[in-house]
Amino acid sequence: MSLPIYHHPSLTVLIDDSDSFLRSIAFQLDPTLASKSFHDTRNALEWLCQQSDQAVHHEGALSASFDTYPRSLQQCNVAFDVDQIYRISFEPGRFMTPSVLVIDYSMPQMNGVELCEALHHLPCKKILFTGAADEKIAVEAFNRGLIDRYIKKSDDDALERLESEIVALQKEYFEARSDTLRDLLALHDYSFVSDPAIEVLVREVAERYGIVEHYLYPNPSGILLYDGEGKARLLVIETDESMDSHYEMARDNDAPPSLLSALQERCIIPWFREGDGMYSNSFGSGWHKYCEPAQVCQGRRRYYWAIFELAPGELPERATSFAQFLREHQAAA
Repeated sequence: MSLPIYHHPSLTVLIDDSDSFLRSIAFQLDPTLASKSFHDTRNALEWLCQQSDQAVHHEGALSASFDTYPRSLQQCNVAFDVDQIYRISFEPGRFMTPSVLVIDYSMPQMNGVELCEALHHLPCKKILFTGAADEKIAVEAFNRGLIDRYIKKSDDDALERLESEIVALQKEYFEARSDTLRDLLALHDYSFVSDPAIEVLVREVAERYGIVEHYLYPNPSGILLYDGEGKARLLVIETDESMDSHYEMARDNDAPPSLLSALQERCIIPWFREGDGMYSNSFGSGWHKYCEPAQVCQGRRRYYWAIFELAPGELPERATSFAQFLREHQAAA
């Protein structure tokens, strides 16, 4: 297990030629699994391709640059602005990202496998909904890599399994979107993103605080968290090396002995919000209000962590909450 560098609620797209079946499924699904329905495969195909084009070109699309001059291609440097990641949270349309498609097999314009072939270039995960007689076709499509799951409509637990598979595939979607950049970031100051122990920690914190989206955050290093109502928290993650840096900076700025002792003992996590996030003598005796008790996460290495509540205005922009999106999405349906 590795932590996706970002994850937010996304859209499940339901495609079936039966309007009544679409309404029934959309009504029965967990309302937090936001969905959009199509009974016309051509309309679905056109909309999904448009969404894909917008995702590639929108301002928040993650991208790296390569400095090849005067080096050869094999010696080029890779530059990546880590701020791009958490700034995704300021995009109000992020929840409309289609991550999972649920596609009926038997449809008149094109069957489900043909539609999956037409959408094969998109990163969306695909579930084929089939009748009992179509199971062999579904297995062949799975073996060809055209679909990620198939579910028989006639199964007694079809809806329960559908919800479970949607949740699992949404997670896989963001893991796949993170793979290349996560490996790059893990080589530098963000080794925790590839440590399974941190993935477990973030999941536990998410359950405790009702977190529905998270983003890698650069300074201080950690994870920006939002609950369903849009309340922001920052999970700050330090290592022995970064704690040493905090101590050295505080010592060089004649910090109070009480702060130096707490840093040496690794019992606090500091985040001095003004300036570069490190201690300066202007903080003086009021350093306590910038710190939280440190907790330890033992993974491939030892991490120290704490959660800081973020007040309104501490982030450069305000994020639209998932709860607000759901209210607007359901009102428009």
